[in-house]
Amino acid sequence: MPSQSEALAVTLRPATPGDVPVLMRLIQALAEYERLSHEVTGSAEDLERFLFSDRPYAEAVIAEVEGTAAGMALYFFNFSTFLMRPGLYLEDLFVLPAYRRRGIGQALLVHLGKLALARGCGRFEWSVLDWNSPAIEFYQRMGAELKPEWQLCRVTGEALAAFEQF
Repeated sequence: MPSQSEALAVTLRPATPGDVPVLMRLIQALAEYERLSHEVTGSAEDLERFLFSDRPYAEAVIAEVEGTAAGMALYFFNFSTFLMRPGLYLEDLFVLPAYRRRGIGQALLVHLGKLALARGCGRFEWSVLDWNSPAIEFYQRMGAELKPEWQLCRVTGEALAAFEQF
């Protein structure tokens, strides 16, 4: 592996069904980094079904260095009623520790920003954990504005199932 100061030749490509095991490893590594491994409850079959079915719910890009997966971005499209345009939401961006601070995260973010523009999106958004200062600083360097007045709302598990009773 090149040293931390060496530039890397990075290839970005859309994920394919054959990449599901690689994506699962990267997702597990991300969950471990975020101290959320206990929240990874889905399976490789779930991931494949929702990324590569006739009507996919999300897409992914893999960053490779010399044919080895070094990182990934998983994203989906939403819609802004105020802008009357779609938006691109970055669900997860992750670069393996050995490849960090080498431009891979930036390459993934720039790729998605260009994709958002190409698809007519009015915004490009994501969330970041409040303790992850390296990521926050990186995102701010890339022009991101943190929106502290917005709070993420989430309904999962039994609470989500309870919607059946309403």
